[in-house]
Amino acid sequence: MSDTDVDVVIVGAGLSGIGMACHLKRETPGKRVAILERRNAIGGTWDLFRYPGVRSDSDMFTMSYDFRPWMAPKVLAEGEQIRGYIVRTARECDVVKDIEFGVKVAGADWSSVRQCWTVSGLHEASGESRRITCRFLVCCAGYYNYDQGYLPDFPGIENFAGACIHPQFWPETLDYRDKEIVVIGSGATAATLIPALAEEAAHVTMLQRSPSYYLSVPGYGKWLRKLEKLVPRRWLYRSVQAGNVALQRLLYRCAIRNPHGMRRYLVGRVRKALGPDADMRHFMPDYNPWEQRLCVVPNGDLFRAIRSGKASVVTEEIETFTERGIRLKSGEELQTDIVVTATGLALQTCGGMHFSVDGVMRPVNRQLSYKAVLVENLPNLGLVLGYVNASWTLKADIAARYLCRLINHMDERGLTSVEPRAPEGEAGDESAMNALNAGYIQRGKNEMPRQGRHLPWRVTHDYGIDRKMLLDEPIEDQWLEFTPP
Repeated sequence: MSDTDVDVVIVGAGLSGIGMACHLKRETPGKRVAILERRNAIGGTWDLFRYPGVRSDSDMFTMSYDFRPWMAPKVLAEGEQIRGYIVRTARECDVVKDIEFGVKVAGADWSSVRQCWTVSGLHEASGESRRITCRFLVCCAGYYNYDQGYLPDFPGIENFAGACIHPQFWPETLDYRDKEIVVIGSGATAATLIPALAEEAAHVTMLQRSPSYYLSVPGYGKWLRKLEKLVPRRWLYRSVQAGNVALQRLLYRCAIRNPHGMRRYLVGRVRKALGPDADMRHFMPDYNPWEQRLCVVPNGDLFRAIRSGKASVVTEEIETFTERGIRLKSGEELQTDIVVTATGLALQTCGGMHFSVDGVMRPVNRQLSYKAVLVENLPNLGLVLGYVNASWTLKADIAARYLCRLINHMDERGLTSVEPRAPEGEAGDESAMNALNAGYIQRGKNEMPRQGRHLPWRVTHDYGIDRKMLLDEPIEDQWLEFTPP
């Protein structure tokens, strides 16, 4: 048993956790911080996902930290580049020494008498129990399960003689050169995988139950290299970031206010990219834009792979797997060597942690989210989650800055704890992840905190509103209950 006492414990050393640690270092100097990371490396999602072509589906100018802007013309970066950016940020902010790797956090109990959390975990390699007490606990473990992805119950899958792989657990030794591949799915992962696989595979088939919306964007900003010679680089990239934030918000609002117009625009761009002979049945979704996350395609690489004949699209439901491939309900059989199940994520809050107050369980999924950062009835607990309808880091950054504001406010007034208290009748039935109706969101909605009917209990998914609410509004309000010394 190993015991430690610190001011703040951060769970997770990915994009959110490193960002939170850096903000604490910058804005609350002198705080003793411990970062508990289950994996043996920095990076979180970007260390876990290693499938071919893995990349961001948000532009790096808005996905980078506000205190360390992305300073390269690469618009959509590969996973390795993003991982390197997170690692370099951790080193520059001197937070690497605060990370304890290989620790799986099981739960945390708040003591009202001692006014602190006791966080319990396990160092998985050694089997040693780990216990840390802290004044403030911040969960930055994302929103999905690292141990398992989502895999539908495909009939006959056990009969398939080839390799069946989930992108979340891509084997490093897999040789797919000159192989026939079927990728099941049409979301961001499939759109990333297919052009990368098509470079070496004999042929790649995207098998989708229903189409998705795609938006082709430049993968490299050549014009930025020219502007770098004329204006200061830091000013340039901050300006690009601000412009892209505004553009993201505009596209989202246009999609919500005029879905039919946005649908025509997106489908029209795909038709132009694929050429006049394209079968557009495969690219006509039966839902409105941004009801599910938009799939970003850098330089139209997915469409180039389809036009070249190296990739194709089939829209059909699966009847059963066979020894040699997949038989569809139409009767057609797709014979293949490898099946990639790009079928989505399994949601999980706080890495599967459980929470209790004075020994009484307080499940997070039964509590309301306050400003989408604190959690009702759980003292001194921060939850850093990014956007699902914009760049993740835009929300993670302002959530971290809010928590630093809150901690400093409490220090200045000698307050020991803060606990959101929702008014009677505020609770609704919606999950805090209500911005999309994507399959993985709907399947896992009962895992997430709830949201209320009005602000600050309602999750806005709007950067402009959130930024004002988290960074400009006073810390104290009628819904926060503070405990004096």
